[in-house]
Amino acid sequence: MRRLEGRVAMVTGGANGIGRGCALRMASEGAALAVIDREGDTLEDLTQEVEAAGGTILTRAADCTDVEAARSFVTDAEAHFGKIDILINNVGQGARERKSTFLDSDEDVWRFVIELNLFTTMRFSRLVAPGMVERGHGRIINMASEAFLTGPVGSHDYAAAKGGIVGFTRSVARELAPRGVTVNALLPGPIMTRALATSTDPVVHETMASVPVGFVGEPEDIAAMAALLASDEGRFITGQSVVVNGGRWWV
Repeated sequence: MRRLEGRVAMVTGGANGIGRGCALRMASEGAALAVIDREGDTLEDLTQEVEAAGGTILTRAADCTDVEAARSFVTDAEAHFGKIDILINNVGQGARERKSTFLDSDEDVWRFVIELNLFTTMRFSRLVAPGMVERGHGRIINMASEAFLTGPVGSHDYAAAKGGIVGFTRSVARELAPRGVTVNALLPGPIMTRALATSTDPVVHETMASVPVGFVGEPEDIAAMAALLASDEGRFITGQSVVVNGGRWWV
């Protein structure tokens, strides 16, 4: 079932992991793709995979925290496709090698994490939403995290950024609902991405071992929910925080 036939989906940070999974699912559902990511090589791999399956894709190798790069890509994508129907604000990460306890933390790391997660979500939404409102239809899907709910030690900046995304989602959903645009957040739990697979953080491995369903999720598990929210079947869902985590936490 190709629920997104004729739609155009933009995915930020879409070359790897959850973003790539979402991009491929959107394409399999019939959507044309606009994907931005810093990694040009993996973007090229994604392009080949999408086009080999008969899909259409426009990519840009750029940093999503670069305001002008973001604006330019949205402008070019709208000019190329004529519209953007679906925005998946996926780009983001934690402090990784600079991760620390809050008492040992540094403001520069806070700014990096909040800029990459929260500000990019707000920025791309602000760039794309006016066209959606003008057409009276749109789907914005923001990638938050169960870290907002669980508050892991050492993830103060990441949890704050993802919590900000949830609050942003609710506020903008209320504003745009009368204009035909839904806005929702996905809160993934442990998902087998490159970052997770290569992590040496003991907290990460404890998290992976604590999933009630007995296995760690795949990017496709998040992409499946994104596809529902992006489709007409998701028209009555807005302002929600959908937790996809194998039962680790409930809301």
